Amino acid sequence: MDLSQIRKEIDEIDESLVKLFEKRMQTVRKVAEYKAEKGMAVMNSKREREIINSLTGKVSPELVTYTKILYNTLFDVSRSYQCKEIYKTSPLAEKIKTALKSTPSQFPASAIVACQGTEGAYSQQACEKLFYNPTIIYFDTFRGVFDAVKNGMCQYGVLPIENSVHGSVTQVVDLMSRYDFSIVKSAKIQINHVLLAKEGAKEIKEVYSHEQALGQCDDYLKSAGVKTKVCENTAVAARIVADSERNDIAAISSPLCSELYGLKILKEDIANSDNNYTRFICISKDMEIYPGADKISLITTVSHKPGALYELISKFAAVGINISKIESRPIPGKDFEFSFYLEMYVSVYSEELVSLVSELSASGNFTFLGSYTEI
Repeated sequence: MDLSQIRKEIDEIDESLVKLFEKRMQTVRKVAEYKAEKGMAVMNSKREREIINSLTGKVSPELVTYTKILYNTLFDVSRSYQCKEIYKTSPLAEKIKTALKSTPSQFPASAIVACQGTEGAYSQQACEKLFYNPTIIYFDTFRGVFDAVKNGMCQYGVLPIENSVHGSVTQVVDLMSRYDFSIVKSAKIQINHVLLAKEGAKEIKEVYSHEQALGQCDDYLKSAGVKTKVCENTAVAARIVADSERNDIAAISSPLCSELYGLKILKEDIANSDNNYTRFICISKDMEIYPGADKISLITTVSHKPGALYELISKFAAVGINISKIESRPIPGKDFEFSFYLEMYVSVYSEELVSLVSELSASGNFTFLGSYTEI
């Protein structure tokens, strides 16, 4: 038998399989209708284990693992199909629809915006990239930015979420699960760290900056053999150096802060990588979804059991959604239990997405953070 004949045989088998698959999915629809009527959960781990145990006993030993993979995939697809039937609408789905209808067609050019730090901070640069003419109110902490938006003091808040060199800004990620807000846009800006000191500064013994900036420049700092001190912000670090009577301290900050605080640039390009970018998110109190939104962020938790994370990821894979970022964060007060922050590129107009997030929101351990564009 040559290859063409073997392939013809496979084609015939596939034709039979696809007819059986369609028949199975039609039956799955009946299961979904029954579960919807009785208020039953889509997931039935006991039933799935029973099926796999039964079927793996009917194949040769060399095919046991492949049979498990095949049926786990089939269960993922079946659950996704059931969810599409059961979760056609939900409070979250209605909230998303309302936001799509009520959000203006253009992002505002002017607004009162909360930022962490002080004049010259990278948050200011991100804010001015997002808004044409913002009125910026500065706060000492990231929590202060969240509170300002929550209390209505500011319409929007701008916060760093991730750096290409040093990873996520964990303080912001942890605060995201404690506040009710929506991400409405994001911006990525290039970070150009320089070493700043007063005119006439002598041998530098200590360097001030934000912990992210210190981490992004730790190769230089180790080679220089200096002490470091963490500040709330790179701009705050520059201000501290400018106001200090010491002439042996410096700040890692931006070139803009050199002008603002009258400091001298001692050394340029001190970051570990030339490809140093930070992503900032713009948050609002209410959900706003502007035209062209193609990115979604969410936070969810999973059961503390083997395979739970796989089950979560498989839900997205089953409907063709690619997760671009996933990060675990410990849940305060719970030993070795984690929440997961996810980002994905997908349109909020996708019916499959709305069904899926509606299903996840029904679990009660899920927060839809927003649908937005990144500039």
